Amino acid sequence: MNRAVAVTGIGLITPAGIGVEENWERICEGRGLAAKDPELVGAAADISCRVPTFDAAEVVGAREVWRTDRFVQLALVAAKEAVADAGLDPGRWDGSRVGIVVGSAAGGVSTLETQHERFLSQGSKGVSALFHPMALVNMVSGRMAIEYGATGPNLVTATACASGATAIGVARDLLLSGACDVVLAGGTEAAVTPTFVTGFARMGALYSGTLPPEQASRPFDANRSGFVIGEGAGILVLERVSDAHARGAHVWARLLGYGATCDAHHATSPHPTGQGIEDAMRLACRDAGVPPQDVQHVNAHGTSTRLNDATEASAIALLGSQRVAVTSTKGVTGHTLGAAGAVEAAYTALSLARQTIPPTANLDQLDSEVRLDIVSESPRAVALDHALSNSSGFGGHNVSLLFGA
Repeated sequence: MNRAVAVTGIGLITPAGIGVEENWERICEGRGLAAKDPELVGAAADISCRVPTFDAAEVVGAREVWRTDRFVQLALVAAKEAVADAGLDPGRWDGSRVGIVVGSAAGGVSTLETQHERFLSQGSKGVSALFHPMALVNMVSGRMAIEYGATGPNLVTATACASGATAIGVARDLLLSGACDVVLAGGTEAAVTPTFVTGFARMGALYSGTLPPEQASRPFDANRSGFVIGEGAGILVLERVSDAHARGAHVWARLLGYGATCDAHHATSPHPTGQGIEDAMRLACRDAGVPPQDVQHVNAHGTSTRLNDATEASAIALLGSQRVAVTSTKGVTGHTLGAAGAVEAAYTALSLARQTIPPTANLDQLDSEVRLDIVSESPRAVALDHALSNSSGFGGHNVSLLFGA
C-alpha cells in the first residue's frame, strides 16, 4: 500500500461529453455515439466518434487556439478540469515539484495534413512558421507546463493506443521516486482526419459492416468487425496518498499497481495466446500486492476488433478470478487511440468511487469464444475494491493499471 498514489483530480473531454459528470452519464447510458462524419467525405471510412462541439477559444483562449493543434487543445481542457477538481491552485504551488506526463499516438496529425496540403497548393511560402510548434507530439506537455508553471519532469509517452495508460504508470513512478509531489498525467488524441482514418481502413481495422453508425462499435459482440475512431483527452491529477490526506483532498481512487509488457510478436496483431496482456495484468497485481483473484472488475481495452477482443478475453479468463465483471466503454466512445488508456483509467476510478460498472454498448450476441461476465444493457451496481484498466497498442505494447477504492 505504500506504493499507492491518489487520484485527486479528473478531467475528461471525449465523445461522451465535456466534463466528468456528462461523461459518466453517457457512459452509463450505454448508447453508441458514432455518427457519419462530414469531414471524412472521400476517406475510406466515414464514421467517427467526435467530441461534441465546444468553444476552444473560450476555454483556452483565442491566441492559444490559433497556435496549437486540436490534440493540445483537448488536453488543456481536460487538464483545467482536473486541476480544479483536485482543489489545487497553480499560482501557489512549487512548480519545480510538479510534473507532466501525457501520452499521444499521433500528435498533431491534423496540422501535418493541413500544412502538407498548403505546401502542395501554395509552395513553401504557404507553410506556417508554427507548423512544428503545433504538430510535434511533445508540444502537449510543453504547453501544459507553460499553462501551469510546471517546471518539473515533462514527458510525452508514445506506445500507440496504450500511450495514455503508460503516461499514468510513468507518473506514478515519478511520485514514488520523490521526483515530484504532483503529476498531471493522461492522454490526448485528435487524429480523425481523412488520411489517418484511411490508413486504418486500408489495414482492415475499422468497422466495415452495414449497421447504423451508432451500432458500429460493438466490443465482444459476435458480429463485431472493427473499431470506430474517436478523439478526446483524459487527465488525472496524481499525488502520494499521504500528501493528499495531509491537505484533505478528495480521493477518487488509488492507483495501486502498474504492469507493462511487449508481445515482441507482430507490428499490429496481438500475440495469439494473449500472454503479454495476461503478464501485464499479473505484474500490476504483483506490484500492488493484490492477488489476481481479488480483482472484481476489468475495464477492457475492448476495441471491437476480431483479434483484440478474443485475445484479451482469453487473457482475462486466465487471471483466475471467478467474479470479475468486464466492460468496454469503447462501445460508447469509439477508440480514442492514445487517449484511450487515460480516459478509461478515469472511468475505472469513477467505477470504484461510485461502485458502479458501466455497460458495454451494442453487445447483442456475446462471441462464443468470450467466456467472461460482460456487463451489458445497463449499469451494474456492485461492491468494488479492486479494478484493472487494460490498454494495448500497435507494436505489441500492453499496459495494465490496478486501482483500488
